[in-house]
Amino acid sequence: MSDNVKTAFEKSIDEGERRVGRTWPTLLATGTVGGIDVSIGVLALFLVLHATGNELLAALAFGIGFIALTLASSELFTENFLVPVTAVVAGKSNVRGLLRLWAGAAAGNMVGGWVFTGLVIVGFPELKGAALTVGGHYASMGIGAQSFAAGVVGGASITLMTWMERGTDSVPAKLTAAMSVGFLLAAAKMNHAIVMSLTMFAALHAGAPFGYADWLGAASWAALANMVGGMGLVTVLRLVQVGRARVEAERRRPPGEPRPDEDAAGHVEPKILLPSEVG
Repeated sequence: MSDNVKTAFEKSIDEGERRVGRTWPTLLATGTVGGIDVSIGVLALFLVLHATGNELLAALAFGIGFIALTLASSELFTENFLVPVTAVVAGKSNVRGLLRLWAGAAAGNMVGGWVFTGLVIVGFPELKGAALTVGGHYASMGIGAQSFAAGVVGGASITLMTWMERGTDSVPAKLTAAMSVGFLLAAAKMNHAIVMSLTMFAALHAGAPFGYADWLGAASWAALANMVGGMGLVTVLRLVQVGRARVEAERRRPPGEPRPDEDAAGHVEPKILLPSEVG
């Protein structure tokens, strides 16, 4: 197992344990600011689409929301298809706590996004056309094979971004991952439960011809597809890549006990090479 894979696995466990153990106020607040952060990206998308009519430039602008998400330490509901799941598999958290985390993050994302997109439409009424165009796309996809496949790809993409960010301490690398995946989500119109919800909320605030029942059905379908893509195509395969032995070692490690290559403060012990290993 490479050092990057090992690092991403261990960081996912530690972060997942922390996320699952948060109080309800902290959990809901983190989810709410996550919805607001991504809504800033939606605002940027609408602004560029309105000004240029170019969907690719608008998708590039949308990445601003994912940069905010990364730097502000907020999170999306779909980001939790890897980090806390890994902690549960490693025996450091439980399924009940995971379900609580999913529910709180999703609720916070939706509330924050609904409020912020409402402010966008009231404050910048010239963006109503862009909101109706983008939000209307997801409403028109409905529930079917196309929207499910687009949701599977969307879930895999955001979960891969989470894995990449756990594999490095480099801020530029984290921002590159966030910007790249944010661009792909918007440019390909992937069916991501939170992103599509925020654009549909904006369209609803702008007087869309569809209603909240249509949003609920589409969002639920997208969330199911995101789970399949995120956990099935990324999380499970990454855990297989980590290996059963490493997972079992984490399950046997008592809470609070440092890993074999760490000291009591959690610092990694430098590896001393034998003469035969040099060169």
